[in-house]
Amino acid sequence: MKSVGIVDTTFSRFNMGAAAVDELQQHASVRIVRVTVPGIKDLPVASKKLIEEENCDIVMALGMPGGKAQDKVCAHEASTGLIQVQLMTNTHIIEVFVHEDEAKDENELVFLMDMRTREHAVNVIKMLFKPQQLIKEAGTGQRQGFRDAGPARL
Repeated sequence: MKSVGIVDTTFSRFNMGAAAVDELQQHASVRIVRVTVPGIKDLPVASKKLIEEENCDIVMALGMPGGKAQDKVCAHEASTGLIQVQLMTNTHIIEVFVHEDEAKDENELVFLMDMRTREHAVNVIKMLFKPQQLIKEAGTGQRQGFRDAGPARL
C-alpha cells in the first residue's frame, strides 16, 4: 500500500491537513501519516522524517505564510529546505503554500486554502497511481485553488 505523508502547521488559519486527508481518502486507499508543526520553516525536517522514518512514498507540505515581507522570506527558506529534502531523499514533496495576501478577503482565503489543498491532493494521487494523466495535462495551464489559466494560444 502506498503511503502519503501530510505535514501542516499551527500557524495556518485553516486546517489544511484535514482537507488533504479528506480528499486523499475520497480518491484512493492509501496509508496516511500526518504530523503538525508550528510553522513553515519546520516543514522540511518533518517531511524528511516522514520519508525516512515513516517510509512515505510522497509528502504534502502544507502552510500559510503571512503577508509581510519577513513572511515571504520565511516561505522562501522553507521552500528551499523542502527542495533540499527532495533531492536528499529522491522523494517528491508537494509544497502547498497559500500566502495570506493572495486573497482579497477572508472568505476567499478559506476557499483558496481548501481548494488548493484538495487539488494538490488529487495531484498526489495522480503522481502515485496515474502518472499518464499528468502527461495528458502537460501545458494545459492548470492552477490549484483558482481558475485554470488554460493553454497559451498563438
